[in-house]
Amino acid sequence: MITVKEANTKALLKDYVKFPFSLYQHHPYWVPPLISDELETFDKTKNPAFTSAEAYFYLAYRDSKVVGRIAAIINWDEVNQQHKKKVRFGWWDVIDDIEVTKALLEKVYELGRKNHLEYVEGPMGFSNLDKVGVLTEGYDELGSMITWYNFPYYKEHLEQLGYVKEKEYLESKFPFSNVKPEFFFKAQELIKKRYELKAVNFKNTKDIMPYVDEMFDLFNTSYANLSSFVAITDIQKEYFKKKYIGFINPEYIKFVLDKNDRIVAFSIVMPSFSEALKKANGKLFPFGFYHLLKAKKESKEVLFYLIGVDPEYQSKGVTAIIFNEYYNTFKEKGIQNCIRTPELEDNHAIQNLWKHFDPVTFRRRRTYRINL
Repeated sequence: MITVKEANTKALLKDYVKFPFSLYQHHPYWVPPLISDELETFDKTKNPAFTSAEAYFYLAYRDSKVVGRIAAIINWDEVNQQHKKKVRFGWWDVIDDIEVTKALLEKVYELGRKNHLEYVEGPMGFSNLDKVGVLTEGYDELGSMITWYNFPYYKEHLEQLGYVKEKEYLESKFPFSNVKPEFFFKAQELIKKRYELKAVNFKNTKDIMPYVDEMFDLFNTSYANLSSFVAITDIQKEYFKKKYIGFINPEYIKFVLDKNDRIVAFSIVMPSFSEALKKANGKLFPFGFYHLLKAKKESKEVLFYLIGVDPEYQSKGVTAIIFNEYYNTFKEKGIQNCIRTPELEDNHAIQNLWKHFDPVTFRRRRTYRINL
């Protein structure tokens, strides 16, 4: 018999966070999150996502043993401002038993019906900066800290239950040796001169901080037209600033400014922490912090996390300036591999940015939908 219980205490939330560690124990491609980081994400007193969203976390049991988990989420900004009557589900992990999946999803349906919503979509988090999508291809590739990994049967469970594809995401990679400066060096010089632009690089995190709020504003502006986008709030900006900016190499954050020192483009790249997180196995101490710090300094693989361009400049080749700056940085650091994090399959503008580097799609993921 399957029973489902809300994880509404610290002890149960810890069980919720730790369930994937047993499900994927010794799995070669699953990358464990930091347990403390996950607990903070689900803490309503710490994560500002809860100012505009509500979420409930559930554990499924059989014979007193945890066999699955799920989060039922409503992003009220999405419902009230975009008029999308959607209930989300996320942080979904389950044994290969469709009855467990059915029992967990029933809790999502209950939340949706209670609030008169019309459909379910997932897996996805609170906002666009959370993880997204069920992995559908690329099971034999090492995951990353900003994506979920799952077994192939996750997709099968949802499709057997009548879910249909809502959005498709692509993840691609290319060796740094594919990056030829002749594709952007001359162009970026002309673009800087024509539009009176300049690139800004950093050596210290403290020098980045004065720009971060404006960067998030540009993030909201540049992604506003995507169908899946929900803007980051001011409270969330402050939270992400404190939590993540110091975690990223300052050399990997690039800005392009106009003649008035206004940001017109930005990009954030992260070193790959996948191997370090596997060694840490969810814990910062005693050695996890050392592995992460070592990866931050020495990783030869990078992830293109975010890139944003002011709509006024989106057709003016400004990304050539960003690529030129990264080329110089990556060459100096001996970077070998570049990975693009999940991008919507129908976002052709972003995909065209990379065409000269001959990227190869190595993972696909999607969100699924069902009407209530």
